[in-house]
Amino acid sequence: MSFSHLGLSDKVLSAIEAAGYKTPTPIQEQAIPQVLARRDVLGIAQTGTGKTAAFVLPMLTMLEQGRARARMPRTLILEPTRELAAQVAEQFEKYGKNHKLNVALIIGGVSFGDQDSKLLRGVDVLIATPGRLLDHSERGRLLLSGCELLIIDEADRMLDMGFIPDIERIGKLVPFTRQTLFFTATMPPEIQHIADTFLHNPARVEVSRPATTAATITQLLVATGREDYEKRDTLRRLIRSADNFKNAIVFCNRKREVATLLRSLQRHNFNAVALHGDMDQPARMAALDRFKKGEADLLIASDVAARGLDIPDVSHVFNFDVPHHPDDYVHRIGRTGRAGKSGTAITIVAPSDQKSLGAIERLTGQSIKWADGPPPDDTAAAPQDESRGRGRGRQRGGRGRSRDTRSADSHQPREQSRSAPRQEAEPRTETAAKPAGKPARPSAKPGRGGGEQRQPQHDEPDTSHLPAFLLRPVSIKA
Repeated sequence: MSFSHLGLSDKVLSAIEAAGYKTPTPIQEQAIPQVLARRDVLGIAQTGTGKTAAFVLPMLTMLEQGRARARMPRTLILEPTRELAAQVAEQFEKYGKNHKLNVALIIGGVSFGDQDSKLLRGVDVLIATPGRLLDHSERGRLLLSGCELLIIDEADRMLDMGFIPDIERIGKLVPFTRQTLFFTATMPPEIQHIADTFLHNPARVEVSRPATTAATITQLLVATGREDYEKRDTLRRLIRSADNFKNAIVFCNRKREVATLLRSLQRHNFNAVALHGDMDQPARMAALDRFKKGEADLLIASDVAARGLDIPDVSHVFNFDVPHHPDDYVHRIGRTGRAGKSGTAITIVAPSDQKSLGAIERLTGQSIKWADGPPPDDTAAAPQDESRGRGRGRQRGGRGRSRDTRSADSHQPREQSRSAPRQEAEPRTETAAKPAGKPARPSAKPGRGGGEQRQPQHDEPDTSHLPAFLLRPVSIKA
């Protein structure tokens, strides 16, 4: 089937032809007719399958009639991150070059004044992140009562970033009779609940099982040591030896690790840039632009770059850290192997990552191949080894292991070594001057190292664990 059979307008078809696309993807083929029929749509498809065009193309056709009013956008698109919002705006510029539509991008990190001026002129398409949108609404600069179409994109990412309460607030600001499009790559129970709240008799468009990975991606695992420097050595080796390497996105779990890894790679003469949530918007866009243009070979990123970013020719994805949430793995590796192209995703696995790796394989329903063979058998004993390491750390701090875990062989020498100085102090305790008016203090009894073992009486405190200087009597002046 071609795009001409989907009901799109001539202007949109002309723009599609100029962009070089001839055949729609499965989600585009099934979703576009439903959107043009004014039905609510629940779209579920793995990342990289063309979900953005599935709602941008019919929107352009529907917006050819009518005009926008000041501060009252006709359509609203919600995105979880600034990068995704900017990317959708680029799609409207690409496919809407034959339309005279006002498109406004409302995201953080940009001046309120510039955004207010755009809203005042009237907006046909408003693309926004939830936080900045609510800021404009609370300041009285934006009215959503004229919104005809609401699109919630990357809904599962909205859930991960804690935007669901904001989405619910926005849902109360738009008309009840609006049309709603809901797109997601995974479908956890929380997202199903939100979909049931926002959608009315939706057309469900599901082109793949939720949380599946593209068949064009070669997935591999590589074992590494426990220490961070070992992981960095492994990453550098993999980058240098990768087949058909063009560029790569390297994912870390924390922003701090992104900065540390960037400095390490730059010291080893790798051309790398960073992208994470603590960077200001101009720096984030500059880093992403350098990577897209090929000026940087490596993009070191947190999960802010894991969802929906459309960088067509990423040859490799490296998971420097195994993601804590298995859904994030699906989105991360989806940055490669897009639009039918092949890609490679390599995950570096430390001994402590076995639990997270098992969760990923259960979610995707497949066993990931080890590149250099499975790790040694002693990897499975990592938790036990770690517990021994923690025990040694406590001993160095003076606390030691608990009594029930000590062996009989190691018990006696430790006690004898403690009792030796106490035996030398006993004669001094007996001959020391005793304070006037005070009863004589009993001398120290034979301890566990003195040959006789006895249990302390209930009316007598056990002082065997005290050092000798604490057992000396103290002279107090009357």
